[in-house]
Amino acid sequence: MTGSEDVLAANGEFYRAFAAGDLAAMTLILAEASTVTCIHPGWRPIFGREKVLKSWREIFTNPPPVLCHNERVIRHGGAAVVLCEEVIGEMRLAATNIFVLEADSWRLVHHQASLMTPSPEAEAGPSRELH
Repeated sequence: MTGSEDVLAANGEFYRAFAAGDLAAMTLILAEASTVTCIHPGWRPIFGREKVLKSWREIFTNPPPVLCHNERVIRHGGAAVVLCEEVIGEMRLAATNIFVLEADSWRLVHHQASLMTPSPEAEAGPSRELH
């Protein structure tokens, strides 16, 4: 699992877990051997796997429907960055998801999302609504 398609598959698993409020799936997606970090919109940075899982547990009390689109993969050896857009209700967010290879699978080490304004010049890429 080393190609860009595999990175996109891991990113899709992250958004499926997010949309479903599935903490068990999120636990499997997060890296174990690397430091995990997260910045939710309006939150302070969170450091450490257990603290990040705790933040998702809070969000999963009422998981929102999430639409992820315009995914772009940038590879850096054993790491990959996925830049994408999220739509959650009326909010449009720019997201960065960073994955590393652990035991031949892409595992999430960082997620950050922040509000963005719509741009008429934005490229319309493939979209996947994940519930």
